[in-house]
Amino acid sequence: MVPPKLSAVPQGERDAPEEMPEGADPSEVLAHEGWRGLPSNVAQLPSADRREQLRILEALLFAASEPIDEAYLRQHLKSNDDVAALLEELMGFYASRGVNLVKVADKWTFRTAEDLSYLLERHASEQRRLSKAALETLAIVAYHQPVTRAEIEEIRGVSASAGTLDVLMEISWVRPRGRRRAPGRPITYGTTDEFLVHFGLESIKDLPGLAELKGAGLLDSNLPPDFTVPEPTDSTALMANELPLDAGDDEDNPTLFARDEGSDGDGPDAA
Repeated sequence: MVPPKLSAVPQGERDAPEEMPEGADPSEVLAHEGWRGLPSNVAQLPSADRREQLRILEALLFAASEPIDEAYLRQHLKSNDDVAALLEELMGFYASRGVNLVKVADKWTFRTAEDLSYLLERHASEQRRLSKAALETLAIVAYHQPVTRAEIEEIRGVSASAGTLDVLMEISWVRPRGRRRAPGRPITYGTTDEFLVHFGLESIKDLPGLAELKGAGLLDSNLPPDFTVPEPTDSTALMANELPLDAGDDEDNPTLFARDEGSDGDGPDAA
């Protein structure tokens, strides 16, 4: 057998680029050599600045003990950096890895991939099961917030236990929002960011609707034809019918009898 002929190429000629792509950044070409026929995903690696931005976001998210919002992340980057696009890119990078970047309660955090959760079961703390009354109360607060204790009892059709709301507030899923503009000024309740984080919701609007609840078997199939599921809202701002929790007696006293403009004088205030 005749051995194949080998031709020696001088070291300088072998390492020298054959042709520099027009308009290419020399530093990028030398760093990545994408012009030499490497795969497209290698040839189009981000710039050094972009890599540094991704590294900063990655470090902040890994070190955080709780989800972080974009406003906080933006403080550590340049004012013209597109934080949302960087986070989307980072989320895509981690999509197939052991930890995923996810958005919960309008904030960002790293979480173990769902298909690998079984590996960490032995490290999970034992969760206390909520009573049926507590679950029903939580659902009413989530869908009807802001809601008072009396309104919860009216929706459930039974009196609320004194400790039910206390349990939900103890685990930081429900919080006092304000006071209703009504006699007695009852406290109004709403859900918290911890509630969204625990159930993996980006916002309260991601709660299942009527069709989803029926499909999951959580609602009776023989519902009244006019039955609807309210569209939930968890705005941090007080509603028009709410007062601050520390509102004094002299602030916006509710009136039992309102007189419209142009009233003919009938009513309890008539002379």
